[in-house]
Amino acid sequence: MRLPLLRSLCFAGLVMSTAVARAAESTDELAAAMSRGQSLFAANCAICHGATGDGVTTIYPPLAKSDWLAANRSAAIRAIVAGLGEEITVNGRVFRGQMPAIILDDARVADVLTYVVNSWDNTGGRVTADHVAAVRATAGFKTFEALKAAADFRPLPTAPEGFALRELVRLPDFAVRLASDGKGGKFYILGRDGGVWRFEPVSGNLKQIIWPQDYVGLKSDDLKTLGFVCDDTGRLWITVNQRVVAKPVVLNECGIYRTTGFDAEGDPIAPQPWLQTSYPWGIGPYNHGVSDIRFGRDGLLYVSSGSRTDAGETGVFSHLGKMGEVETTGAMWRLDPKSAAPKIEIIARGIRNAFSFNWDGAGNLFTVSNGPDAHAPEEMDHIVPPKPGEAPRHHGFPYQMGDAPAAHRWYEHTMVPPPPPNPDYVLPVLNLGPAGIMDGKPTSTFNAHTSPTGLTWLGADWPASVRNGFLVARIGSFLAGPAEGEEHGFDVLHLRLERRGDGRWTARTTSVLAPLGRPVDVHIAGPGKLYVLEYTRQTELRSRVGWLPGRILELTVKP
Repeated sequence: MRLPLLRSLCFAGLVMSTAVARAAESTDELAAAMSRGQSLFAANCAICHGATGDGVTTIYPPLAKSDWLAANRSAAIRAIVAGLGEEITVNGRVFRGQMPAIILDDARVADVLTYVVNSWDNTGGRVTADHVAAVRATAGFKTFEALKAAADFRPLPTAPEGFALRELVRLPDFAVRLASDGKGGKFYILGRDGGVWRFEPVSGNLKQIIWPQDYVGLKSDDLKTLGFVCDDTGRLWITVNQRVVAKPVVLNECGIYRTTGFDAEGDPIAPQPWLQTSYPWGIGPYNHGVSDIRFGRDGLLYVSSGSRTDAGETGVFSHLGKMGEVETTGAMWRLDPKSAAPKIEIIARGIRNAFSFNWDGAGNLFTVSNGPDAHAPEEMDHIVPPKPGEAPRHHGFPYQMGDAPAAHRWYEHTMVPPPPPNPDYVLPVLNLGPAGIMDGKPTSTFNAHTSPTGLTWLGADWPASVRNGFLVARIGSFLAGPAEGEEHGFDVLHLRLERRGDGRWTARTTSVLAPLGRPVDVHIAGPGKLYVLEYTRQTELRSRVGWLPGRILELTVKP
């Protein structure tokens, strides 16, 4: 009797140990999927839904505590693999946004959705690649390969008269800025997540020289690098934003890094912090952070610091800081690059998010900014740094946008305090058209949602058609509107500016190059040569095809 009993006990022990092992294996697999999914979420989803899934009221649905997500697992998968253009109700609120398909294979879709459903008080569970594949098979693109092919590079647009256009290099990662000495040789490419590449136009050699882990003293893996310039010594200066979870509020620890050495091939390496500051992380996805950085003719360093709100709202999440804008956001900075302990000087306020700025031939400084989600125009502003003892000029944000009066409230969640007494806001550049205007009327300054950037001055040594004017790249609509299905951008515009007798600037604007894959920078590479950086390959919003890394185009003056 003892032998059968012993065998039974052994068998029971084996079953139990196997079950424990399988449970441990399942837990390990879930943890691994969560880790991979968190990285994918930060790269693909947080820009709209927020780093903690809070979304934006009426614009981007929340993923935290989402009743829709709990009840619509397959529909959530379909939104990722096919995009979402229909009305949905989440936690009692109606959302009518447009979400493109995300270019992720089945396993990565499973990982990112597994991360979401196991975060922020959601219902939990595991999403499998097989489930994703089954849902994808019912969508417009039946396989990941079909979706990827649809998102491939588009044919080159027609070059403007007197210019030749060619593809220079396809990029391995999403890039945001270009930098060089402007003499036509090698140049550098900044990725959005800290990587830097060196490209040799003659040989076609593309080499990564800086990795995210090379930045000394980072506190977070959630890193965004948005500004980039090369000084006279060949050293690179890079603006850095990192999301740091802290108490009582999450912080944007931001600042400027600069390279401190050169490798055997003469490329700048070893970025070290030069300026460090922080403020409460932005409300929802609106942590625009510090972005463009350039040297002025005065030898000083100029930096754009974007807003932490969409339009001045105080927000509803205490861990994100419910204080609207702070001293250093929605502003332009100036610093002394020779200082060992640099101090931020605010030279302009009320600039929502100047993703690019530059000077004209006479030394006038202009910025281009993207506006709020409520269909306000995108602005171009003339910046006049204050004289010693004077206050910086205020350009309106968040009280006045475009030509609308300060009393205008753009939408329900915009709850700004009353404007300061006797405001004297500086009006934006008035675009007289024919390109880039809203409703066929003069606009201050560009169509809504087009995200102007890449501001580049072309002086007297360029052809007559473009000389003494600015080029502006427009990344292109992320939201449709104001009219249903309306979208603009995906282009490069030329602006010829003139100052009226009352002091206000106007612009005559024409289209130079379109359509483009969300152009994010324009760079003078040498005499008669421009580089246009495409962030991705999508040349329109309506296709709903997701994003893959872009390329660099070369635009040269014909002999």
